[in-house]
Amino acid sequence: MGLVLQKDNTENVYERLGVRPVINAWGVATELGGWTPTNSVQAAMNAANSNQVEMLELLSKSGDLIAEMLGCEAAYITSGAGAAQALGIAALMAGKDPDKILQLPDNTGLKNEIIIQKRNRYMFDRCYTFTGARLVEAGDQDATTKEQLEGAIGPTTVALAYYLQPPLDESIVSLAEMVEIGRSKGVPVILDACSQIYPLDYFKDNAQSADLVTFGAKYMGAPHSTGFICGKRELIEAVAAQSFVAFHYDGSRAVGRAMKVDRQEIIGVVTALEDWFTMNHEDRILGYETRFETIVAEVESIYGVTTQRVEHPHYVPYVLNVVFDSAILGKTAEQVRAELDDCNPRIWVGASTSEGKETINIVVHTMNEGEAEIVAKRLANSLGKDQ
Repeated sequence: MGLVLQKDNTENVYERLGVRPVINAWGVATELGGWTPTNSVQAAMNAANSNQVEMLELLSKSGDLIAEMLGCEAAYITSGAGAAQALGIAALMAGKDPDKILQLPDNTGLKNEIIIQKRNRYMFDRCYTFTGARLVEAGDQDATTKEQLEGAIGPTTVALAYYLQPPLDESIVSLAEMVEIGRSKGVPVILDACSQIYPLDYFKDNAQSADLVTFGAKYMGAPHSTGFICGKRELIEAVAAQSFVAFHYDGSRAVGRAMKVDRQEIIGVVTALEDWFTMNHEDRILGYETRFETIVAEVESIYGVTTQRVEHPHYVPYVLNVVFDSAILGKTAEQVRAELDDCNPRIWVGASTSEGKETINIVVHTMNEGEAEIVAKRLANSLGKDQ
């Protein structure tokens, strides 16, 4: 995406607090504050400060635009994908009924069970439970059959949940089959497609594939603390009824009051999405090549070190693995990771050990201009190039 770090004493802002800046060669991550918003997103967010607006109108109009781009009925911007998951389930539990909305997270008398396949469990499925629902597993760690999924559905089932993370697992019920089952049983399906946003047709297909679908907007260069949910209009209207701004109109009922998103962030999401649908993605991906090549050139000549470009089914198609033998280099990948993290600026990379091989995992799309050279030299030094 060609992000450029703004040279406006950003480093001094952190350093005067005693906080070391981080060069991010690890990925778009909450632990590192997400990603750097693109220049156009930052400019749009700054422009949004020129006026205040009525938030109901802004959320409605921005949702309309997102829905039009994605080809779905409706959409709603949230404070991250996790909030989209939580508000989506709250909407399915309480709808637009003011008494039920006030009742949450107490789920007494409400449908409150979310069916999720055991092998499809993941770190963020807990977000579905924040407003009072609970997860019920179908199948086991080896597989889930259609019969097991159907058998798990009961009178208190409020939704079927699916996590989309290629490569797809053929031992579980597919998303398409789950949607078919859900519709035959009158149970909505909520899909977490958080970062599944490229290619663009794939993005649109995902947005249209379930009753509710959640995304993280940070992956497109929007602020880290933003996401959105899209799907059937009546369900998105129910999501809006659970939101932070609804709380100020419904007699202080809405359970989403703590999940606030500001007007600048909403404009940032809209701008990021518009950019995502109009940019040349081939150029975006080609723009990463120089960073890959810079790192490979520094480390490939070190004895005992090899590099592998690994395909990643993601909006960023490749990661770089730097592989070595600890018996030759005298250190592990974890030790290399720790050495890079001990620098100033800190450098975050991934590290793993498997089958006697040590691997440093590097992504390049999260780096700012000029940072690939720093990563390459410090990694090479840690691997023993200058020793």
